[in-house]
Amino acid sequence: MRYQISGKQIDIGSALQIHVESELSGILEKYAGRPTDAHVVFSKSGHEYVCEAVVHLSTGLTAQATGHAHEIYAAFDACSEKMDKQMRRYKRRLKDHHKERSQPVELSASASYILAPSDESKEVENDTVNAMIVAEMEEKIQSLSVGEAVMQMELANKPVLVFRNEKHGGVNVVYRREDGNIGWIDPRSTG
Repeated sequence: MRYQISGKQIDIGSALQIHVESELSGILEKYAGRPTDAHVVFSKSGHEYVCEAVVHLSTGLTAQATGHAHEIYAAFDACSEKMDKQMRRYKRRLKDHHKERSQPVELSASASYILAPSDESKEVENDTVNAMIVAEMEEKIQSLSVGEAVMQMELANKPVLVFRNEKHGGVNVVYRREDGNIGWIDPRSTG
């Protein structure tokens, strides 16, 4: 298990690093059993400390949690409570979904762009939108079952997740609807 514990424009001492490592390893050993690495980042937002933790499991799934507090240790404790709750909540589902999975989740590369409208594109002409590319990144698209995709979306606390459907290899989307339910888009043709 690899830990990367850092601070964004703040110094974190070795005592905090040891505390984070021991608490997080206790949570992960209890529930996950097979984590590969964890990234914990501390930052300051106004008068509060913020702790963001991302844990990658060997199955390819990712769990993340964020905590806020007036003290740095309390921010980590809030974050670890959320991580503990997530891992406890999904322990049974993690075991059930990955009982037969002998290989980690397959990943394929995809381009991801962040677009910002240009000043000229405020008026839409001829149904075209002129947007400026602000950032270009590489995203990993996971090959998952629909149930695993829903679980991954909830573990990562994301509103939407794009994945490759293990059954037919097509690209699918799961998303959280405004009514609280989960939506699933499968664009493959049925006829």
